[in-house]
Amino acid sequence: MAERFDVVVRSRRAVTPEGERPASVAVRGGVITAVGAYDSELDAAQTIDCGEDALLPGVVDSHVHVNEPGRTEWEGFISATRAAAAGGITTLIDMPLNCVPPTTTVAALQAKRQSAEGRCHVDVGFWGGLVADNLGELAPLHGEGVFGFKCYLTDSGVVEFGYVTREELEPAVAELARLDALTIVHAEDQRLLERAPSAHGGDYGDFLASRPPEVETAAIAEIIGLSRHYQARVHVLHLSAAEALPAIAAARAQGVRLTVETCPHYLALSAEEVPAGATQFKCTPPIREDANREALWRALGDGVVDCVVSDHSPCPPELKHLEVGDFGRAWGGIASLQLSLPVVWTHARRRGYGLVEVVRWMAGGPARLVGLAGKGALAVGFDADLVRFAAEETFTVDPSALHHRHRLTPYAGHELSGVVRSVWLRGREIDLDGPAQGRLLRRDDGSGVQAVRPSGVAQRGNSPPGSAPTLAAAAGDPTESSLFGSSQGPDPSTR
Repeated sequence: MAERFDVVVRSRRAVTPEGERPASVAVRGGVITAVGAYDSELDAAQTIDCGEDALLPGVVDSHVHVNEPGRTEWEGFISATRAAAAGGITTLIDMPLNCVPPTTTVAALQAKRQSAEGRCHVDVGFWGGLVADNLGELAPLHGEGVFGFKCYLTDSGVVEFGYVTREELEPAVAELARLDALTIVHAEDQRLLERAPSAHGGDYGDFLASRPPEVETAAIAEIIGLSRHYQARVHVLHLSAAEALPAIAAARAQGVRLTVETCPHYLALSAEEVPAGATQFKCTPPIREDANREALWRALGDGVVDCVVSDHSPCPPELKHLEVGDFGRAWGGIASLQLSLPVVWTHARRRGYGLVEVVRWMAGGPARLVGLAGKGALAVGFDADLVRFAAEETFTVDPSALHHRHRLTPYAGHELSGVVRSVWLRGREIDLDGPAQGRLLRRDDGSGVQAVRPSGVAQRGNSPPGSAPTLAAAAGDPTESSLFGSSQGPDPSTR
């Protein structure tokens, strides 16, 4: 007797690991149990035919600031995950800052999980934070299932999450290498930022000059050196400066355990099109010139950049100071969670890329980054996280239709391609007005407490903190000089 499935979803444009093709995806118990021909005779309680609408795996967004607990006037789990689901994102990993307390201790992680429990429309995991005074918290947080540890090499913009100096970062990287945990880095060099012109007023060119490319390239050179020395897994967050790409490519060719992301706004927007005083475009690192944007696209196509994630960083509109249009005073962050997939698809197709590449950058790549082996692909054994995507349909961005808590967006009025028609999480269609069905995810640490099993990475033979020579003592190391400067109190206008 033929086996019966819970649901079968058919599409003439299913994006599978083998490419875009007509296919049927069969689901049982929330997991994809068969992928067959479009016209396969599959017995199911429910059959859905998407026709010419594409069928994609759910997007995995590993860079989201939900800001709860503590700053729910900025965003929150209900609004953020509703926006994510509306945009085809079925898994997100929440950043450890802008919430209060920041996720730098086990107690803070527990508080965040308690805030999120039962309130997420999509699956949610958590990053831990790396700050100057929590070296002893890294192993306990790792044991509690965070997906890695974020640090800033410059002011974060919030006083409770300070940046780390070179002297503070190095022992932490050594410890995380011992754990084989992932270090994710906001790579802008504080000392060089202090030497750059100050940002003030409404001219975007002045703001851009305040965060020149060498601020990124210097910081990235430092973390490449640390990754090489300790054989540590290190990830560059929100790459903006294309000038860093040659060093990144060379390091990866040499076996450095380095991965890199960029964001939709760096791929879709350019400095030349930012109007005077339009602080809704402010983010750090900044949106750069058109030539820089095209270099990032080439790096994506060549595999030098691994993935595209939102860096959804919302704030109340008053913190953007639109009434005065001062880039120096405005909060630096772009709220784009719901629009990430159509933004990237719109600009990818203009450059000759297809849905296969978009899925690789926005689903498979982030899932591999964080070790979610059951996410990011239409394949047997993966979670049945599915997106029905009308790739040829266009729409004009209307901020009132966004589900973010605050709807200020630089994409207002833009015409985009690709409409998300339906989203399934583990085989169940998400109802944005219905009960939340997302789960809280943990990295599998072998303790039996996890929601998703990661693809393990072989443990490297690193020495414990303090026993290995530091980079500054490594003879002939070209990156031994410190570029991070000294710690100081963060300025809320710098983010």
